[in-house]
Amino acid sequence: MKIPELLALLCYLLLVLYIGIHFFLKDRKTGCAEKSYFLGGRQMNGWVSALSAGASDMSAWVLMGLPGSIYLLGMGQVWIAVGLLAGTVTAWLTVAPVLRRYSIVAGDAITIPQFLTRRFGTRRKEIMVLSAIVFVVTYCIYTASSLYACGTLFNTVLGMDPQTAMIIASVVIVAYTFLGGFNAVCWTDFFQGMLMLGALMLVPILCLCMMQSPAFVPPTVNLPENYYHLLSSGQADWKSFSDILSGLGWGLGYFGMPHILIRYFSVKSEKEMRKSQMIGCSWFLLILVSTSLVGLLGRRFLGDTLTTTKDGHTLVFINMVRQVFDWIGAGTGLMWLAVFCAGILLAAILAAAMSTADSQLLASASAFVSDLYKPLIRKQASDKEMLWAGRLIVLVIAVTAFLIAANPACQGLMGLVACAWAAFGSAFGPVMLTALFWKRLTYWGAVAGIMAGFTVDILWYCFMGWTGIYEIIPGFLAGLAATAIVSLIDKKPAPYVLDLFVRSRGKID
Repeated sequence: MKIPELLALLCYLLLVLYIGIHFFLKDRKTGCAEKSYFLGGRQMNGWVSALSAGASDMSAWVLMGLPGSIYLLGMGQVWIAVGLLAGTVTAWLTVAPVLRRYSIVAGDAITIPQFLTRRFGTRRKEIMVLSAIVFVVTYCIYTASSLYACGTLFNTVLGMDPQTAMIIASVVIVAYTFLGGFNAVCWTDFFQGMLMLGALMLVPILCLCMMQSPAFVPPTVNLPENYYHLLSSGQADWKSFSDILSGLGWGLGYFGMPHILIRYFSVKSEKEMRKSQMIGCSWFLLILVSTSLVGLLGRRFLGDTLTTTKDGHTLVFINMVRQVFDWIGAGTGLMWLAVFCAGILLAAILAAAMSTADSQLLASASAFVSDLYKPLIRKQASDKEMLWAGRLIVLVIAVTAFLIAANPACQGLMGLVACAWAAFGSAFGPVMLTALFWKRLTYWGAVAGIMAGFTVDILWYCFMGWTGIYEIIPGFLAGLAATAIVSLIDKKPAPYVLDLFVRSRGKID
């Protein structure tokens, strides 16, 4: 264990706790209502909204899972990055502005299930109940991936028991989410997004400098066949096709990811939305290019040292940071300061994990209290009671996620993320797209789409994994087909519903 690294990580944890306490005290002074706690009062500026959406999306897998896959298997894995970039750019440019306006005209909805219900001008509860169930189940898995990453980081850097590390991370995440709500989550995401970008851009540059110095001893490198080929097998066969299709399929997740879509709700004006679009797309491009470079350069920088143990390849970023700053410290005589700086960059992994976990906890809490607790359990619940119910569900999901991450049978970081990402993309992606851009969509069409997408996603994962096709693709297509077929069979939407659709096309500041 290196004391300066530990101090750097502790400083970061204290910073996010301070942000949570700050907004808790501010909300107590001004009076925090449900809309403020779960949506920030729709007052997020362009920078905060963009980086919060990006950071809540880019969990620790962008610093561990994705560069590790590229390090181990080569260029064929970059199709995931291509798919993600295409998905997020499309979502920012097409979905974000329409969803913000539509959520306002549709009764000022503050959650995805609320929006989907109010869009049809109905008091029925099927979408709310179904969505809340999918949220709670899937977010337990998604949050587990973030806690798993925290455990791996603390175990690798500090030698701490992974389960102890996951408990500490859970307590900190729950604390600032519990206290500060949406404002605390977005502002911590903003700083976390800046830290992630800075770390990913700086490390490849420093590693290249070290590789040019006399102190660098080239490691043993035995690259897999076709390592630098964009077709993973080196030829146009089924494996290459399925890898490309599955990689591009990751982009479909953006249309159904609740903790990302909710950021679009919160932007305070059309002007700030345009700023968010530019910042969000630029940040994402830089992140994915830098992540791919870390993976490819890491194989030359570290050699085959991380290929011999299970999940060892996920440590490529951590090992690059530690080695390059040890070199800087030895060369300058400022070892303590260099190791402290390494700790700050390693905190980027902690930032990535926390920025996703906090968003997931808040999104699931808002869905539970707004779409289940108040409509079905306590119809007369006050704002204060709603806030405490939301905080309680944050705690419950965090505990459940910890139990999943600590289970010896846990699939690891990338496996957990892939499962949750596909489930949300399949269940909500087709329904959200048709809700925003197809006025013929009906309430029962939306219900059918959520059920079909989620069910096919699970069945494909359980029984059709041997095909090599990522389950989000058949799940998304099944949800889209069910949505369209049931809507066309159902009677046409009422004039009020069509009027809402038309109004959502206009400007709203």
